[in-house]
Amino acid sequence: MNIENTKAQMRKGVLEFCILSVLKEKDAYTSEILDTLKNAKLLVVEGTVYPLLTRLKNDGLLNYRWEESTSGPPRKYYGLTDEGHEFLKELDGTWNELAGAVNTITSQNQ
Repeated sequence: MNIENTKAQMRKGVLEFCILSVLKEKDAYTSEILDTLKNAKLLVVEGTVYPLLTRLKNDGLLNYRWEESTSGPPRKYYGLTDEGHEFLKELDGTWNELAGAVNTITSQNQ
């Protein structure tokens, strides 16, 4: 079994939750989102994030606006919709339950 593949699948499973969490407080453009994820040691690439942002927008969880940039082309800023905020609240509760359960199980086996 390839441990790197398993670790990548674990990261993929929480990526949507992490992106929504990044946008919880303020709108951000893709580079800011990627930097936040990378700074948290969540290894992601643009090719993974762009399609996910599009899907979240198409699902009604995100909206976006274009903003002029002083250092290049206009930037697309993403933000949570009201539905996105509600969805994130649900995910947050589910995450806390799941993390608690996993911690309980893994600490028993040490």
